[in-house]
Formats: sequence, structure tokens, C-alpha cells
Amino acid sequence: MGQPHVTLTVAVVGIGLVAPLCTGWCISHMVSETTPEAMKTLVYAFISSRIDYCNSAFTGISGQLLQRLQAIQNAAARLITGARRSQHMTPILRQLHWLRQRILFKTPVLVYKCRHSMAPSYLSTYCMPTSSHDGRCHLHSAVSGQLAVPHTTTNYADRSLAVSGPAAWNSLPAALRLDMSLSVFRRRLKTFLMT
Repeated sequence: MGQPHVTLTVAVVGIGLVAPLCTGWCISHMVSETTPEAMKTLVYAFISSRIDYCNSAFTGISGQLLQRLQAIQNAAARLITGARRSQHMTPILRQLHWLRQRILFKTPVLVYKCRHSMAPSYLSTYCMPTSSHDGRCHLHSAVSGQLAVPHTTTNYADRSLAVSGPAAWNSLPAALRLDMSLSVFRRRLKTFLMT
């Protein structure tokens, strides 16, 4: 992990990751002197937290950009586990709960909060049940707890919460859309996404 990696990451995620990845490059030289638990803490503090901060904004990004973000996660996982570049990363990432599903996790949680009055009201207006629209209250989607997804004409608009939130919610199994506490919902959603 050298300078090209830092440059690649800065181009993908933005200015907010410059310092942490320079720190990550410095951290990589301390691998032999730190315990695995200390290394995990350092990586979480300086690298993963920056990726996770706004990862719901990565919803719907191109495969190429998602692949670059995955490269950052792979490098961070190698720092923690001491894995070689030739090793297959999926089992390691699954062990760390770092698969691409992390991006998909935040949107349904935000929609859950909107539906249960735990989010600001301006966000809640984007998560309207199908049953609240005239003429749709008798549809199967209204009874099953699905949300109305507005029609858009651009990919950019499809990435907005108004579209991606209800679409993500509707893609969940009906059992996950039932009323339950936030902690239970998060646990079941994590299980659903990681299996």
C-alpha cells in the first residue's frame, strides 16, 4: 500500500480521506509492532469511519467507483488481518462484516426511522406508504407495507432518498417491514444482508 493507493482513494472518496489514508500508509509500517486488536482499532478510527460516515451517499454509484471503494476496504482488512494480496478477501470481509452490503444497510435504517418518527419531518415526507395515496389503498403493495416510489427519468434522481429509500424498503422481505423496535430491525436487516 503506497502512494498510488492513496491517490486512487482520494480520487474516489474525496478530500476527507487524504489524512486517514496517509495515516493508514504509516500504520501499515507498524503492523509487526502492534497487536491485532490495536490494529483493528486504528483502522476503524482512521479509515473505516471515514468510509462509513456518508456511505448512504454511495447508493447507486457506478460499479467502477464501488470497486475502488472495495479496494480501500480490502487494503484496510489486510492491515487488520495481515492477509496477503493474493488471498481471497470475501471470507475476511465477511468475518469483519465489511461487505458491500454496508452501503445498503444505512438506507433501510433511515427509512425505518422516517416511518417511525425518529427522523426529521422533511425526510419522512419521502417515505409515504402506498396506502396513503388515493386509489392505491386496496392494492397488495398497500397492505404489505410497501412505500410509494416516485417515477424518475434520470439515474441521478434514482440515487435520491425519495427514490432509493422507498425502493430499498420495498425490496426487503415482508417480515422485515413489520413493526418492531429499531434494535431488532437493525439486527434482522444485518442478518438478511450478510447471508
